[in-house]
Order: sequence, then C-alpha cells, then structure tokens
Amino acid sequence: MSSPPLDGNRRIPRFRLTDTTPAVLEFENGLRIAGELHVISRNGGLLYLPVPVHRGRVAALMFHTHRGPVAGPVQMLLPVSSTQQPFRFVALAESNQRTLQAAFQSGLYRNIDEEERIEELRALVAKWNPPAPRRRLAAKLVMGLVALVGCLVCALCVHLLPR
Repeated sequence: MSSPPLDGNRRIPRFRLTDTTPAVLEFENGLRIAGELHVISRNGGLLYLPVPVHRGRVAALMFHTHRGPVAGPVQMLLPVSSTQQPFRFVALAESNQRTLQAAFQSGLYRNIDEEERIEELRALVAKWNPPAPRRRLAAKLVMGLVALVGCLVCALCVHLLPR
C-alpha cells in the first residue's frame, strides 16, 4: 500500500459524484457509521455523515464506484458543518487507486475544479467591458474637429459678410 503522491504545485482534481454513493466508516472498536460520499479525489474526499467524527480519528472507508469497490484507511479531518466532513486517505492499495482512476477517467463524475474554472471564466466574460477600438475614437475626434471648424467658418461668415 502507498499513499497517493502529493504535488505541491498543482491541486489534485476533485470530483463530485453525480449519484448518491453510500459509504461506510468502520472504526477499530467495530463501530460503523453509514454516510454518503459526495466528493472524491486521489487524496481524500467529503462525506455526509449523521454525526461528525473526531478530527484525526482513523477508520476504514468502504464505498462502491461504477468501476468497482474501494476500501482503505482514512483519517478524518475537521468537519466543515454538522453533516459534512472531509477525510484523507492514509494508505490506499494500488488496486483501489486504479479503480478510482478508472472511475475518474470514465467521465461519469463531474470535475469540480474544471467547473469552478468554467464559472470563473463565465463571470469574467459577463463583467468584461472591452475598450472601444482606437479607430472609432479617432473617427469621432476627426468628426468633432470637422464640425467645430464648420461652426467657426459659419460664425466668421455671419460676422464678416455685410448684410
């Protein structure tokens, strides 16, 4: 067993599960807690649980993907709400890593990071106010100068020509 490699320069892709995915945490004392897996990555994920689990506690996590079952030890992280709690894989057997990778590559799960980037781009495009092209500005300036000169010529004609 090995822990998934960490890459400090790039965030590991996270995937939102499109279907409800039951998951079970089993602790050393035999206690089992059933929950739902909502987000998964090579390094961990996010569980919806009926009650939060103490931060740092280690348990065996079991769930099924459309590519097969995944099971491995996880460490529970600080809950983000009374029902949502992230976890990290402590060690995941290579076969489980392959199952997860196959599930990620299938396209059935939605890549959260890609969705966030798409939403950021959509927001930027919606706020984007491109500057007017310089040609239009130059054309407006030339037209304004012509109109000003025309007005000056008319004013001179009116004052200088005898009535």
